[in-house]
Amino acid sequence: MRLIRHFCTIVKHKHFVFIHCVKAGIIWRGIMHDMSKFSPIEFYEGVKYFTGDRSPTELERKTHGCSLAWMHHKGRNRHHFEYWTDYNPETRRIEPVRMPIKYVKEMFCDRVAAGKVYLGKKYTNENPVGYFLGGTARMNMHPETAELLGKWLMMLKDEGETAVFREIRKTKSY
Repeated sequence: MRLIRHFCTIVKHKHFVFIHCVKAGIIWRGIMHDMSKFSPIEFYEGVKYFTGDRSPTELERKTHGCSLAWMHHKGRNRHHFEYWTDYNPETRRIEPVRMPIKYVKEMFCDRVAAGKVYLGKKYTNENPVGYFLGGTARMNMHPETAELLGKWLMMLKDEGETAVFREIRKTKSY
């Protein structure tokens, strides 16, 4: 039963992301979004830790101290800011680098879709920005990436989907 429910959750999420990516003008990103979730390491771990109300990687991480599914996922999906880190020879540290715009657009679509899938009828346009501001992600992103994502999430809250997707489509690559 968990296998079917996990599969349906992935498909539902991909469907929402695809719809958002079409609205954002990045159709190919919507088609290719999260294809790695069907790989054995991500899919089977997802089934094992499926709850239906949050990402299975949270429970996997809580159980084992890390999530192998997440490690695989973030290393193959460029819409995750965690993908965009590199060694800085000046500071001798791994640091965030600025994400290309098309992946920031996809990240926006992904975050909104995740809220819709996991919150269901409780979802509002305020949820994605609240999650973003309440978490630590923005502190671990390149400042320009965090600023742009935050701007779009705030615009979603204040002006709605039509306005934010119009703005996203107008935003050109660096």
